[in-house]
Amino acid sequence: MASPELVPVERRGDVAVVRIDHPPVNAIGEEVRSALAAALGAVAADPELRAVVITGTGRTFAAGADIRELEAAVLDHAREPPDFHALLSLVEDFAKPIVMALNGTALGGGLELAMAGHYRVADSDARLGLPEVNLGIIPGAEGTQRLPRLVGVPKALEMVVSGKPISGEEARAAGLVDAVHGGDLVEGAVAFARDAARRGAPPRTRERGDRIGDAASNEPHFAAARAQARRTRPHQTAPLAAIQAIAAAATLPFDEGCRQERALARGCVRSEQARAMLHGFLAERGAARLPGLATNGRPAAVEHVAILGAGTMGAAIAMACANAGLRVSLSDGSTEALTRGFSTIQRTYQSSVDRGRLTAAAAAERFARIRSVAGYEGCGAAELVIEAVFENMTLKKEVFVEIGRRARPGAILASNTSTLDIDQLGAVSGVPESVIGLHFFSPAHVMRLLEIVRGVATSEGVVAAALQLAKRLSKVGVVVRNAPGFVGNRMMFPYMYEAQFLAEEGASPEQVDEVLTDFGMAMGIFAVDDMGGLDVAWRIRKELRQFEGDDGRKPLVADLLVELGRLGQKTRKGWYRYGEDRKPIPDPEVVALVESVARANRIERRPVSREEILERTIYALVNEGARALGEGVARRAADVDVIYLTGYGFPAFRGGPLYYADTVGLGRIHERLLALQREHGRRFEPAPLLARLAREGSSFREHDRTLEAKEARP
Repeated sequence: MASPELVPVERRGDVAVVRIDHPPVNAIGEEVRSALAAALGAVAADPELRAVVITGTGRTFAAGADIRELEAAVLDHAREPPDFHALLSLVEDFAKPIVMALNGTALGGGLELAMAGHYRVADSDARLGLPEVNLGIIPGAEGTQRLPRLVGVPKALEMVVSGKPISGEEARAAGLVDAVHGGDLVEGAVAFARDAARRGAPPRTRERGDRIGDAASNEPHFAAARAQARRTRPHQTAPLAAIQAIAAAATLPFDEGCRQERALARGCVRSEQARAMLHGFLAERGAARLPGLATNGRPAAVEHVAILGAGTMGAAIAMACANAGLRVSLSDGSTEALTRGFSTIQRTYQSSVDRGRLTAAAAAERFARIRSVAGYEGCGAAELVIEAVFENMTLKKEVFVEIGRRARPGAILASNTSTLDIDQLGAVSGVPESVIGLHFFSPAHVMRLLEIVRGVATSEGVVAAALQLAKRLSKVGVVVRNAPGFVGNRMMFPYMYEAQFLAEEGASPEQVDEVLTDFGMAMGIFAVDDMGGLDVAWRIRKELRQFEGDDGRKPLVADLLVELGRLGQKTRKGWYRYGEDRKPIPDPEVVALVESVARANRIERRPVSREEILERTIYALVNEGARALGEGVARRAADVDVIYLTGYGFPAFRGGPLYYADTVGLGRIHERLLALQREHGRRFEPAPLLARLAREGSSFREHDRTLEAKEARP
């Protein structure tokens, strides 16, 4: 049954304005599709109406299909994916001109609906795209067939394989939209529709072939797209399926191409990769919702940020804030460091201009939002003060004593620490309820994760404000409890050290890294260590007093590399050597050092299998994640997955470490951990939560469902 309230119709003289009104994102579910069809039926029957404008309410035309329908099809293979085809045929074959007025966002099924219209006009802030590959699927509502007919094969491949949206102006230049309006979009679309009605029979996208090209001219584009997909989305099947669907558009009649697209889309929807990537998508959305979080007394929205420390992280955090339209005061105890920080910021913005990512005017505007101040001068006026000094507790405490004295009442006092105790910083500040951890990931102006660390005294209003800030910065905020290393780095330690133990036992760093990247990790762990700086990891070990009084296994080589000045990429030598391109080169000197250390410590070296490397590293990661979850440092298993998907390069198509553990089976992982414990000692002792879930035949996802059911109770 159609719901007219979902798609109200307004008459503007001889033009019908049809609005999709299904907040928050105007998702095109079954009810909306039915209501749209009913609205068009009423317009068709009215002889006084000569044309139609379809738009969305708010700032979204339509952000795609209803995620609940997609989830049902992904999880239950007996269910079919959402079916748009009847609606799209109705739109394209409509006798009266249909103009799609794209207000704001038109993504996925929203853009596919728009492409079935006869004309498209967009506002100047519009973002248009087909991001389905980010969910492990492909456009399945004729998007791969219509897009190349409008923009040509090369642009269609670029948009679909990358999944990235384009602006309204880019869309006009490409041929995706017919006009861009900076004023009243609907009024402009109504005028456009009247003019279209005067011109006669409207064009149909499916009948266009002038931009498709031929097999000979297209093949280099398809080859380049396949190479790009394998480089930027290794191991993922959806981008290659999308390329195959666009190839069908370029070689087959429209209806046959649509049949091919549907078959390819169905195969993707029913894949394990789609399940994993949909889990990641839903987990990310859920991370921002904390049931029962009180917001009374929340500080005013942050508009001015004071950042103390202009090093690598401080400068990048300043850019992240400026990019979001915030005013920034940046200071450092060293004049030289502050000068270097501003030079880095200026150089980074210029690089963005040179690469065409920013206009010179936009870069200048962002740079102007960051001003240099002396000492603690910026603290008194800012709603948020971020400490970004050296990762040393003594120094950070000194800073928090000062900002506690100087910050305005109600200001949020944040530390960018990656591992240290937020409660100690809160205690010395004098206002522990205002202190929170904001763990940005490097480079802070690029990386999406923001680990929000809640101390024992942190107020709920400050937590809520931190989540708002993450959204303002276009980052994924995940709230965790205070504990050494929080969640992300806490899990990283056993993962990293197990890799080092494997190297001492006979595997080379490049062998370990190859296994991990073949698994899908964005980088191998030794390359990650070099990129972050071996001295950084060394300082963290000292600050957290790791291995002090521990009679278990200790990594032996990393500290020696630091003593030798091999600090990673910044010194061109670490676990690997590095040239100008910063790509890792295996170094025989490191192999010789590892062998020497192993002999001196009577560690037997032997061939190490790929399976052993994968199990010891990834299962160590999973086990520590389960421990953090069981101790309440992480609220949900899904939050652990989000942290590793968005901050640590865990492969999206595997859904995150704890989701991956579910796919392997917790019983099998528990069994392997026990075997590894017998062989290598107590560091592999299964986490209590993992052991319990394994005994019960349960999973981390079931653990989250139980938690969510409890939280939903009144």
